[in-house]
Amino acid sequence: MTSTTAGYGQYCPISRALDVLGERWSLLILRDLLIGTTRFNDLARGLPGLSRSLLAKRLRQFERAGLIEKVGTEYLLTAAGQELEPILFGLGEWGARWTFGEPRPDELDAGLLVWWMHSRLDTSSLPGKRQVLCVRFTDDVHRYWIVIESGVASVCDSDPGYPIDVTISSDVDSLYQVWLGRIPLPHAMRTGRVVFSGPSALTRRMPSVLRLSPVAGYSDPSNVLDPATRAS
Repeated sequence: MTSTTAGYGQYCPISRALDVLGERWSLLILRDLLIGTTRFNDLARGLPGLSRSLLAKRLRQFERAGLIEKVGTEYLLTAAGQELEPILFGLGEWGARWTFGEPRPDELDAGLLVWWMHSRLDTSSLPGKRQVLCVRFTDDVHRYWIVIESGVASVCDSDPGYPIDVTISSDVDSLYQVWLGRIPLPHAMRTGRVVFSGPSALTRRMPSVLRLSPVAGYSDPSNVLDPATRAS
């Protein structure tokens, strides 16, 4: 495994690891690869602030470093790449405890949230071959549709023309905080911050269908230190 950029000039395994992982966007690309995103266009959609040219460059760097291999149109993690999982999610756990707080306005991207949500759906309990979830934000004019065909979910930002089975209504801030584990979904439902509309046979399944972010377990507010504690 070799570095693709100028190194730090220190004979140290941490230095060598940073040669491979320390450039901008690298860890977020690896985050998405670790949670199962394998295609270039899907990686690009899940990282909207990253240019496609830089994404391609980072993927080539990872290939040369032995972290991934391209098989057809998919980028698959090697054993070396897979071994980053406890390290990367350990960083997420640290971040949730020491740096996480209320979301900033520039962090709330409704389309990105729906994209993340669709990748985590557990569709095993849904009946029939097709279900359509409409996500309506009370503070964003855009609507989104998640179309589930034979258990496979995709996102549409224009009406796909199918009947809607369940509508999910929320403000962007609340749904983000539910997704990331800061607000329990049952509490959000009781207080009206998240509302499921549709046949009860489907709406009552939504809490099990909408699996949360892989880092949601780290984001319980009781485990997050307040700023005064962090500074002490």
